[in-house]
Amino acid sequence: MRQPAVAGQFYPLRPENLEKELKQCFEGLEIRERNILGAVCPHAGYVYSGKVAAHVYAALPKADTYVLFGPNHTGYGSPVSVSTDTWKTPLGTLEVDRELAEGLSGSIIDLDELGHRYEHSIEVQLPFLQYRFDQDFRILPICLGMQDEETAIEVGTLIANLVSKSGKKVAFIASSDFTHYQPANLARETDNEIIEAILNLDVPGIYERLYRRNASVCGYGPISAMLTASKKLGATRAELLNYSNSGEVSGDMNAVVGYAAIIVE
Repeated sequence: MRQPAVAGQFYPLRPENLEKELKQCFEGLEIRERNILGAVCPHAGYVYSGKVAAHVYAALPKADTYVLFGPNHTGYGSPVSVSTDTWKTPLGTLEVDRELAEGLSGSIIDLDELGHRYEHSIEVQLPFLQYRFDQDFRILPICLGMQDEETAIEVGTLIANLVSKSGKKVAFIASSDFTHYQPANLARETDNEIIEAILNLDVPGIYERLYRRNASVCGYGPISAMLTASKKLGATRAELLNYSNSGEVSGDMNAVVGYAAIIVE
């Protein structure tokens, strides 16, 4: 059992408080499922980025399995790891799609729980999925410590091929915040450039802009893996649903973190 690592920090520990917080995140949003193959969602504390993330989850369709790509902030575990533990959140337990996970054996993706044990980037997405779809789905959590272009493309291609063979209805979620601790205007300028490449489904373009701007986007590998997998399964367009930053909550516009909700159809 993979126990919650950041309940009580990034989101409320008590189920009733968590449900209340999630309800507030969705306030004013229409739940309308779209033909989404992939998405980018932020992973900060719900008070900062929950409303942005809810834009994606309000449009996300019901799937058999949600493949979650997250960056590895902790440095623990394998360079690229998949978890097969049952995952627990305050809203209940979620099973991993072990059939898909087993298809990864012998690949660049190791079966490794340590990379996931203390990592928040995937965990914070799960209560949103539970709020929308109860427990009626499986997850495939993939944590990327190695985020270079070659690795991201290899991971995305591998997953797309597996999903394609399985015949399952799957959606890919890349967990990432954008610019970290820059003035709001500078953060927006940098983020706009990266987001433009994402909207063009342009993985090499993401890396070119990332290096040129020295951008501090934490989940560029997960975003690139998600885009690769989505394109392999027929995605042709992307859309920015919402953009915000931490300063809009904290009031400090001198050192913000950027958040974007992006869908790929």
